[in-house]
Parts: sequence; C-alpha cells; structure tokens
Amino acid sequence: MIVGLGNDLVDIRRIEKILVRYGERFTQRIFTDIERNRSKNLKKSSSSYAKRFAAKEACAKALGTGIACGINWKDMGVVNLPSGKPIMQLTNRAQVQLQKLLPPHHDAVIHLSITDDFPWAQAFVIIEALPRG
Repeated sequence: MIVGLGNDLVDIRRIEKILVRYGERFTQRIFTDIERNRSKNLKKSSSSYAKRFAAKEACAKALGTGIACGINWKDMGVVNLPSGKPIMQLTNRAQVQLQKLLPPHHDAVIHLSITDDFPWAQAFVIIEALPRG
C-alpha cells in the first residue's frame, strides 16, 4: 500500500546561482558526503545538485513533514546503485518519521524517480508499505 507520495520541481538556474554565491557552505549544509562526491566534479554539477535537492524535497513531502519537524536535509540522501539507479537513503529523524508511517509488520520501500531537462530538475518519491514475510 502507498503511504506517502511527494514530488518537487527545481529551477537548475536557481541552484547554479546558489552554488556561485555560497559554494561549499550550501553543499555542506544540504548534501551528504556521498551526494557531494557524486556531484562536485561533474561538468553539470548544478543539474546533479538540483536533482538531489528536488529528491530531498519530494521525500520530505512523502514523509508528510516537508522540511520541518526536525528532519535535517542530510537525513535524506540520494545514493546510486552500481547500475546507476538512484535510491533514497534515510537516517536519523527521517528514518524515525518513515517508521511512523508504516502499519505493524510492514517494511518500507522508497521508489525514487529523478530527471532533468534544463532549466528544470524534477523528482517523484513514492513510499510503499509491504507486509513482511
């Protein structure tokens, strides 16, 4: 059963301006080490950061909190599997909030889709509760 749904649309140009103005101050505050290492040396790093930013916003919406209730930006991170498929990895308060959404004896599966087509980056997150066993 679906227990959470979120989407977000980010203007890549906005992220470019933030990166120019704040640089590492912004990336250190918002993104995990894994996300920064994946994005910082790319030719289109602003697109990569924008997709990850959109994914965090979409995930926070799917959790039912938005970026509030003590959930930190770094509590949600986009990790790429060896195949390249992006997945959401939750820690700390985001993980606690995820557990609150689940019925007893269910595990969460977080589905993530991210895309970009300049000047837009978009993400969709679906949180599914599956019965154990």
